[in-house]
Amino acid sequence: MTKTMFGPAFTEDGVLFRLWAPLHESVSLKIESTDPRPMQAAEDGWHRCTVADAGPGTQYRFILPDGLEIPDPASRFQPQDVHGPSEVVDLAAYRWSTREWTGRPWEEMVIYELHVGCFTPQGTFKAAIERLDHLRQLGVMALQIMPLSDFPGRYNWGYDGVLPYAPDSSYGRPEDLMALVDAAHERGISVFLDAVYNHFGPDGNYIPSYAPLFTDHHRTPWGHGINYDGDGSEMIREFFIENAIYWINEFRLDGFRFDAVHAIKDDSSEHFLHALARRLRAAAGDRHVHLILENEENDSDLLKRDADGEARLFTAQWNDDVHHVLHVAATGETFGYYADYAGDTGKLGRALTQGFVFQGEHMPYRGGSRGRPSGHLPPTAFVSFIQNHDQIGNRALGDRIMASSPTDAVKAVTSIYLLAPEIPMLFMGEEWGAREPFPFFCDFDEYLNEKVRKGRREELSRLPGFDADELLDPTAPSTFAAAKLDWSKSVSSEMLEFYRTLLDLRRQRIVPLLKGAGGGNAAYRSSSTLAVDWALAGDRRLHLDANLGSEAAPLLQQRNEGEMIFRLGGSEGGKLAPWTVIWSISKGEGLA
Repeated sequence: MTKTMFGPAFTEDGVLFRLWAPLHESVSLKIESTDPRPMQAAEDGWHRCTVADAGPGTQYRFILPDGLEIPDPASRFQPQDVHGPSEVVDLAAYRWSTREWTGRPWEEMVIYELHVGCFTPQGTFKAAIERLDHLRQLGVMALQIMPLSDFPGRYNWGYDGVLPYAPDSSYGRPEDLMALVDAAHERGISVFLDAVYNHFGPDGNYIPSYAPLFTDHHRTPWGHGINYDGDGSEMIREFFIENAIYWINEFRLDGFRFDAVHAIKDDSSEHFLHALARRLRAAAGDRHVHLILENEENDSDLLKRDADGEARLFTAQWNDDVHHVLHVAATGETFGYYADYAGDTGKLGRALTQGFVFQGEHMPYRGGSRGRPSGHLPPTAFVSFIQNHDQIGNRALGDRIMASSPTDAVKAVTSIYLLAPEIPMLFMGEEWGAREPFPFFCDFDEYLNEKVRKGRREELSRLPGFDADELLDPTAPSTFAAAKLDWSKSVSSEMLEFYRTLLDLRRQRIVPLLKGAGGGNAAYRSSSTLAVDWALAGDRRLHLDANLGSEAAPLLQQRNEGEMIFRLGGSEGGKLAPWTVIWSISKGEGLA
């Protein structure tokens, strides 16, 4: 069992209940159906109470001096949602069948992002287990589960969580999540969790009533920043770092995707992110644990490698730039931030070979510079995709790329991102061409629901559709229900076979060449054609020739040597047919 300062702990004398509430001199513990009992206060702000007859299943709350009853901020389970009592859970009682699992090397990763509530009709951890064989046969090597921290209401994307130690009760019990992880490991599939350490949701966060959770020294898009560097910040930092370690050790997760780390502000001598990565890697020991960032600032310093090419801090970053250039190519859309990626195939070449398109240059949509140099990093420092929850949900109707783009165009960009040396990530259902939307959804009280409706319209006003009179109501049950995958449409899907073929090819021909892959890559460009070379391991060169346009275009470079491993479309008379993609591998050939 993970030794943590937060949450209930089993002792020889019973269950020790603990709350760090430095803003109050007294706190009471209320075991359900019993009278409140005073907790022992210490000078360091802790309040403790051991209860001899408490155990698994005991439900409890803390009572502040003004009578406010609150859940445990480190609750392991909330059977009655975020405002209800917390439940004592003995996580050590679960019997793992894959205790010897140590994870998979990063280079093998093919990531699959999913939302538990929409992945299956039932929307539970147990139901997700039934679909793992599908993912294994597809070639998925890692699940990336959208945030699980207990959130208010019946449904939510997960980014409004307020109890980070408790998986949301709408998906099942903590033991059910353990069973999902166990079942994934049995099939050789790693499991990552999307963790939110930059803000709390607007309903059910009681921590500010008894501890200095926020600071007015920093601002975020959600209000005051989390207190990572002010008075009382040491315990706040520990609360989140121990939370991450808790998920790794108790639930045997294989890593994280950290949400919007650019919004984590910290002026400490060791930034919270550095401390987080350092402590997680130490806690993981010899296990393969991978740490992925979402970072709007494109700060390549967080992705530094050591002399052996291993990540010092974070393993990789979601590469929005690859998404944007491939999306523009497939759809022709140039609104909003897509305008900064349109009309220049060289930006696609740069994203594929160097990671970031903007490496300190001015980005018009932002109105300022963005990013740092990234060409020195290996391609595996970046996670590429053509869909994810944000890029779908930021659209007024939450529509996927398949809903409005020609199949040939979607296949072309798919064959690029699945075979390129960056680490690919699919969004659930993408593999069979699912057309179910994935709009933003949440379930608050009517006051907050109205604020969400208004806020979504204002936040995304620069994107098309959000100024329409009729928009999807993010708080309506029908919006959530529409986002659930229809698995019947996966049967005999031609697109599904296309994905399986590409991922099998990646496993056999690309993955063995990724360890130690370096830079020195080059791109050639015209209005729609592209030629790229990568230097991979074993003195191998990986080559891409593509025409991402609806008309034939000249082949930019003749490949006289090497083995073609994949072709979509064709070439004739020195021209590439529309939406043609050709991959080949050669040995000992200099970069073009």
